[in-house]
Amino acid sequence: MEVIVRRLLREDYAGLKATMIEAYQGMGGIWREANIDKLLDIFPEGQLCVLVDGKVAACALSIIVQYELFGDEHTYEEITGDYTFNTHFDDGDTLYGIEIFVHPDYRQLRLARRLYDARKELCEHLNLKEILVGGRIPNYHLHSDKLSPKQYIDRVKAKEIYDPVLSFQIANDFHVVKVLTNYLKGDTESKEYAVLLEWNNIYYSRKKNALSDSIIRLGLVQWQMRPFADMDKFFEQVEFFVDVLSEYKSDFAVFPEFFNSPLLAEFNHMSEYESMRELAKKTEEIQKKLSEYAIAYNVNIIAGSMPLVENGNLYNVSYLCHRNGKLSEYRKIHITPNETKYYGITGGDKIKVINTDCGKIGILICYDVEFPELSRLLALQGMKILFVPYLTDTQNAYIRVRHCAMARAIENECFVAIAGCVGNLPGVNNMDIQFGQAAVFTPSDFAFPMNAIKAEATPNTEMTLIADVDLNLLKELHHYGSVRTMTDRRTDLYEVRKKPRT
Repeated sequence: MEVIVRRLLREDYAGLKATMIEAYQGMGGIWREANIDKLLDIFPEGQLCVLVDGKVAACALSIIVQYELFGDEHTYEEITGDYTFNTHFDDGDTLYGIEIFVHPDYRQLRLARRLYDARKELCEHLNLKEILVGGRIPNYHLHSDKLSPKQYIDRVKAKEIYDPVLSFQIANDFHVVKVLTNYLKGDTESKEYAVLLEWNNIYYSRKKNALSDSIIRLGLVQWQMRPFADMDKFFEQVEFFVDVLSEYKSDFAVFPEFFNSPLLAEFNHMSEYESMRELAKKTEEIQKKLSEYAIAYNVNIIAGSMPLVENGNLYNVSYLCHRNGKLSEYRKIHITPNETKYYGITGGDKIKVINTDCGKIGILICYDVEFPELSRLLALQGMKILFVPYLTDTQNAYIRVRHCAMARAIENECFVAIAGCVGNLPGVNNMDIQFGQAAVFTPSDFAFPMNAIKAEATPNTEMTLIADVDLNLLKELHHYGSVRTMTDRRTDLYEVRKKPRT
């Protein structure tokens, strides 16, 4: 007999399904292939299986979460994002076990112990603080008429009662934290109770820049359009703002859409179409410099947006320069008539949240925020903060962006931060005047400001806006708000979803 513990693979699903059916006879609720594919996409090293003579005999599934955003009163639906796993966070601090099962024909081989040992090794390797699981107590229904959950747990710990799940976990050095109520809907054997169990990683060292609490500091740059003699002067001004926001311990420094427009001045003898493509040649240099600033000043930089030419097409691209050196991007999807007419910009086709060391965020560029479907798709993927770099020439254009951004915060139960350019730029075609007012918007409920505005800058004045947002308030709103827009959607009547690319 050959026993191998390894990562789960997509091609294992047929064998995995057969084992699940046997392991959960009479219970139903096996994981669909799409669920397993999602876990393998977001966290492949966290999905483990045991092969016995080449057959899948056992499996353990897990995600990483920033646990204090959930706390000790969570349910299984909440910790898994209603089974979407959008709660997984690469930079979280806790390995959360969401599933473990063994084929009944192999239970005498103690395969679950091998999986738990592999989980502990993974926890240490990834420098995570702990492993947490919400353990069912499947034998509780046999004693529920005489014993409370606490009494039952105490009897199991004293080995006076055997519970196939709890007894095993205690034997594997997990200790009981508390009883969870209404944990798993439909778990009649456990009477919907579960036991929160914890294994501490004694080798854990707190990660630099890891989210230590729920307070995130946003730094927005209200960028003054001005001529620059050369690239060095441009970078000098950019670095000034990055330095200032870093000194105030901002987690994000946000620049506006097309904040590098002053550099168009040297191409003013060309048409708008040609000059924007010339400006695009500077984008790679600017992006690399901002990535250096992000690392050096320890702040995540949202580089507004800049033009990018790829395969002959011109895109409007926002880069997120992570302070750990990673790079993410978002391409503006909805192109305004002005951008089409003068620049020939092509719309992007990807919409997804970005994992950061401060949680899941989204980026939409200016006009995009006026299309509520995009923000909703991001919210369904777990977005907590939406950043909107914009460029508006007149006050009525700004008002469209502002009021749409405020609506997105309310309807998606998230924070929205907008940052734009101000002032005039004579000598650059089609970039003559700007109007802007940076702001941070919140949902509208008792835990937030009465007018749903966390902070706002002075209109049309170069300045920074620094504001703290508390992600825990979003969790409280989601569960206990006066209205709960994400929960109360009538998904039996309508839905918003991405269409597959053909």
